[in-house]
Amino acid sequence: MGVIKPHHQGKNFFEVCHPLVAGKLSLLRQTQTDHKLFRELVHEITLLLGYEATQNLSTQENEIQTPMETYQAPFLAGPSPVILPILRAGIGMVDALLSLMPSAKVGHIGLFRDGKTLKPHHYYFKVPQDSEQRHFYVCDPMLATGGSAINAIEQLKAHKVKSITFICILAAPEGLAALYQAHPEITLFAASFDRCLDDQGYIRPGLGDAGDRMFGTL
Repeated sequence: MGVIKPHHQGKNFFEVCHPLVAGKLSLLRQTQTDHKLFRELVHEITLLLGYEATQNLSTQENEIQTPMETYQAPFLAGPSPVILPILRAGIGMVDALLSLMPSAKVGHIGLFRDGKTLKPHHYYFKVPQDSEQRHFYVCDPMLATGGSAINAIEQLKAHKVKSITFICILAAPEGLAALYQAHPEITLFAASFDRCLDDQGYIRPGLGDAGDRMFGTL
């Protein structure tokens, strides 16, 4: 039975505990899963996470005609949201979120992690001009050290964005703690709260490097 509730690590952190999510995540973790299946599983898991993460979208009623009668039907209201993948692995989550929200806009933020310092380096940022009016869904398969997530949210806030949800597949305790120290108001949805980071900044038990596994660049 699926459960979604505030996690003990923070009232704004939700771990999506559902048999479909758990089963697909187990396949995703396996070493023998090739990059084609890996991409497909990321898409499918993101669909399930996105369903939960979008539950508070606003609606407004408009009159429609069914084959039987006129009816006041709910439609999504307000400016279209923005999906913001953190390059490069976040790209693998975009199509799933677009299938749920076809009218959403897509921004991009380019960040890479220094292999020695584990600090994020920024190289690209593009969002709609009227971003301050829109809700953002920032997506990245891994919340490891939290550096990239923190940097992305800082840049959105610099552009006066006030409404942000972060969606990831795996979250590490260290990354979650760092994120909530920097941005305690952010709502976060994950498929799993993993055990820890190792000394190279990889999530354990984890699934390896999501970008390399997704795009076959191991």
